[in-house]
Amino acid sequence: MGQPAFGPLEASSILAHIDSASFDRKKGTVLLRWRLISAAVILAILLTLLWLDYKGALLGVSGAWLLPVLLAVSMLATAEMLSLLRAKGHRPLGWPVYAGNLLIPLAAALPVVFDLVGHSFPVNGPLGPFGWSVVALALSATAVLIGETARYTRPGTAIVDAALAIFALVYIGLLISFWVLLRRSGGNDWGLTALFSTLLVVKTADTGAFAFGISFGRSKMMPILSPGKTWEGALGGLATACLTSWAFFAYVAPHIVGTAYQLPPLWATLLYGLLLALAGMAGDLAESLLKRETQRKDSSTWLPGLGGVLDIIDSVLLAAPIAWLCWAFGLVGPGV
Repeated sequence: MGQPAFGPLEASSILAHIDSASFDRKKGTVLLRWRLISAAVILAILLTLLWLDYKGALLGVSGAWLLPVLLAVSMLATAEMLSLLRAKGHRPLGWPVYAGNLLIPLAAALPVVFDLVGHSFPVNGPLGPFGWSVVALALSATAVLIGETARYTRPGTAIVDAALAIFALVYIGLLISFWVLLRRSGGNDWGLTALFSTLLVVKTADTGAFAFGISFGRSKMMPILSPGKTWEGALGGLATACLTSWAFFAYVAPHIVGTAYQLPPLWATLLYGLLLALAGMAGDLAESLLKRETQRKDSSTWLPGLGGVLDIIDSVLLAAPIAWLCWAFGLVGPGV
């Protein structure tokens, strides 16, 4: 008789590996279920707010319903960011970061604020549509440096803490400001189309990547930084984003914009989806870097399957500037 293909130890190791893979797949399926449930709840709330904002219910101002939500998200994300940094032993000053991440998006939303108080915002002012946010960022960075100077006692941490505080201002406050710019671009109809398409394409890409990774993932993308991400999942996310982008501009956008709607070319909708998905993946990996560096699994655990606020918005943070550039330079939008 021939020798068995595997000895007892080898067979035991193979069975253990199979059991582990089976357990990981079942765990991933459970996580996917929770993620879909949590995402459905968030989507229902978001769609309600978007509809109220689009219709101008009670307030009659584009962006009025979404502005308080945006500022709340910014504050929650700031708290999670500071928590991540402090878990690593860093102690950036909290008050200028909170203040800055409130004022920077609010500066981008000055047209909304002016409309709410019954005044016309000077849209052709010297600072342009994004200049006030940059000014708010500069003032916030100044406050960080003044604060670090005031509390300085000995060499060692001041420069690092100041740099981390300014990083938090850019990563959260400045990037969130692009959400406001998207909502205000091209008027009420086109602005909602810009913001909604960004959120929808990026988040469906996230879900598609997760689902494809659980089902077909074999090749690890960045095993040290984010062990769960695979190339198969990434390709699935890109395909999902392109399909979502095409479907949105073909079937959803016409109902938002109405008779003035102009359908972008097929290649433009696919490129839009591809660019947003790639930027979203970069945003997801960027937050993975933060969590890996601070040795935290999630930014917080308040929502099952999704983690914290930063875990939810990480991909949209980096995708929003790319989306705004696509609309600003006419890849999609009015006049294509």
